[in-house]
Amino acid sequence: MQHYHEHMSSVLVNPVQHHAANASGRDFVVGDVHGCVDALRYLLRMIAFDPACDRLFSVGDLVDRGEHSEQALTLLDKPWFFAVLGNHEDTLCAVAEGRLRRQWWYGIGGAWAATLPEERLQHYAERLRTLPLVRVVGSGKERFNVLHAEFFGTDADLDAGNFSPDTRQQLLWGRDLAVGNADPLRQRGLSLTYCGHTPMRDITQIGSQVFIDTGAFGPGGKLTIVQPQALMRWSISVEEARAEGAAALALP
Repeated sequence: MQHYHEHMSSVLVNPVQHHAANASGRDFVVGDVHGCVDALRYLLRMIAFDPACDRLFSVGDLVDRGEHSEQALTLLDKPWFFAVLGNHEDTLCAVAEGRLRRQWWYGIGGAWAATLPEERLQHYAERLRTLPLVRVVGSGKERFNVLHAEFFGTDADLDAGNFSPDTRQQLLWGRDLAVGNADPLRQRGLSLTYCGHTPMRDITQIGSQVFIDTGAFGPGGKLTIVQPQALMRWSISVEEARAEGAAALALP
């Protein structure tokens, strides 16, 4: 059986983007935000995020399920924010381009867009289509990768960016590694790779991948930020963040 999403994706211009190591500040990676912007506001204050020199990388899935998907999309205009494409953004683009029915999207959390004007949807799709599938940060032993779901291969394979339709499907929708249906040894030669897509109770490393989606949108879930070089992490639920006044905090 073939699924809708196997026919959804159009080609990205730059599937892999490289970033030099951050010599002047810190780098962080955030799990699937899914519209949970209040939790993000609080975490950024918790880590004393400095927009002048720090960077925040995102594993994708900014939208759907949580309450503030449009607010989450404004992050794309922040000079310190660097996201990869998630399957939920890919779905938004497929709807905007007429390749997928809105009702299918609504079924996976896209109902926030039911009253969204068509031109606004098109605007978001154009912006999202500029996002890469992979971000590579630094080099050598300090290198880490950021992608949405899963990847099997080496750093060299990732850098080449010659992704077949099946590989692109894995990058956006794959769960084989997370559910135990894939051999982690297939990732030999792959630097530490931060991903989301499959919600976990806590940060979980399988093979070279570190799963940091801790289910911010769901009951008992939290949004998680990690600092790769320092091996530190911070998590908070939307409810806890709001109780601490997060809704009144401005994004940097």
